[in-house]
Amino acid sequence: MSTLVFVLIAYLIGSLPFAVIVSRTMGLADPRSYGSGNPGATNVLRSGNKLAAVLTLVGDAFKGWLAVFLAERFAGAWGVGDFGLAAVALAVFMGHLYPVFLRFAGGKGVATAAGVLLAISPVLGLAVIATWLIVAVFFRYSSLAALVSAVFAPLFYVLMFGFGPYAPAVIAMAVLLIYRHRGNIAKLMAGKESRIGQKKS
Repeated sequence: MSTLVFVLIAYLIGSLPFAVIVSRTMGLADPRSYGSGNPGATNVLRSGNKLAAVLTLVGDAFKGWLAVFLAERFAGAWGVGDFGLAAVALAVFMGHLYPVFLRFAGGKGVATAAGVLLAISPVLGLAVIATWLIVAVFFRYSSLAALVSAVFAPLFYVLMFGFGPYAPAVIAMAVLLIYRHRGNIAKLMAGKESRIGQKKS
């Protein structure tokens, strides 16, 4: 029962749509109404408001970090084991992808996954973020950077911790990230993917 409670709380935290919250607070258009329609930092950047995009990025990453941090700190006292911790990590990520507050139509989860990884291990999180930055700087495609990072995240985790308690969650997040970017994969292959900061009609 305790595990279910922690998982539910993590899912609700993940469901907080910072792209929409930040945009409404700053008087901007709903990010679901322009560009890719994705409620995430990359699409908010297409509004031309860099501060809003940064705040969205930070908020989405923070909720991923917070859910895992709270579980790490308090779940043990409630008898929640390794399986429960992995479930919490995956639940906050799923909350972002399928948020109850947006009728289950959420973002692609890159920032939230980064927050989860930072909470699991700062070194792991920074390694994956560095991978994203390197690809993004050289190729200017957020989606490509996300895909490469998704592939490397489980590899980094296994190299650092073996098949540790969070391995199933990290692998599941990587698979879901790639799945959520399937449309971007098609656009990349067709040469039609938008570059970082490029506005879409």
